[in-house]
Amino acid sequence: MANSSVSGKYAGNLDIGNHNVIRGISLIYGVYLLLPIVLLMVGSLGGSWTNTLLPTGVTGQWYLDIWHDTSFRKAFWSSLVVALAACAINTVLALPLAYSLYHGARRGGALAARIVSAMPVAVPAITLAFGYMVVFNTDLAPWLGTLPLLIAAHVTLTLPYLTNTLLADLRHLDLGRLEQAAATLGASGWQQFAGIVLPSLKQSLLSGLVMVAAISVGEFGVSNLLTSFQNRTFPVLLLQAFYGATGFACAATVILLILAGASALLSSSLIKARP
Repeated sequence: MANSSVSGKYAGNLDIGNHNVIRGISLIYGVYLLLPIVLLMVGSLGGSWTNTLLPTGVTGQWYLDIWHDTSFRKAFWSSLVVALAACAINTVLALPLAYSLYHGARRGGALAARIVSAMPVAVPAITLAFGYMVVFNTDLAPWLGTLPLLIAAHVTLTLPYLTNTLLADLRHLDLGRLEQAAATLGASGWQQFAGIVLPSLKQSLLSGLVMVAAISVGEFGVSNLLTSFQNRTFPVLLLQAFYGATGFACAATVILLILAGASALLSSSLIKARP
């Protein structure tokens, strides 16, 4: 009896210790993640920040300077055009791709689904960018620095994310039974896809497209290597801004963080809204 009480007390102390360790790690990670964001926000409102821990003075002029800066407005619209184009092309490609992978996996073609799922991790974005630089910087295909090539690169980067989102929803909904019922009533494959699959994937498609837009707007590595001066995106111009006024660059970064945060919140809310 005494041994069991001792062991129970020891297990309770062990659980408390584990919880404290998890809380400590979470706190350290939170500080590590949030501290740069807080410093950026402080810097965006600071008057001057040179060789000091914190900026001196308070001003909102940096945000007005960004609004009046034509290069930043142009870069913002370039990022928006690339993101919207990537969303449109991804919609056309990801829906049939996810549907085909779903039925292919059910018939034993799970390898293709695993390859698509692993692509964002297995193939670094910088590898794609260097490959594009080699292929599209020739006399046969002199498209390096053009907007269509940048859009194509963003589509290639983000397509697996949207495909995985739709594929996961297809597996969750298990639409096979509904498709079989529709087939017994004489519905063709297209009618099954348009009448059953598309309405069921509406919310996951929207949440996936928000994620695609967020990834595209914030993407830097590929854009920095493939873009030209005329087609610079917001993150590319943001790096160049840090070589000038620090407050100006901090304000531009805060704007990008707000856009990314709003996209993440919208995407998560759409995912939670799914039945």
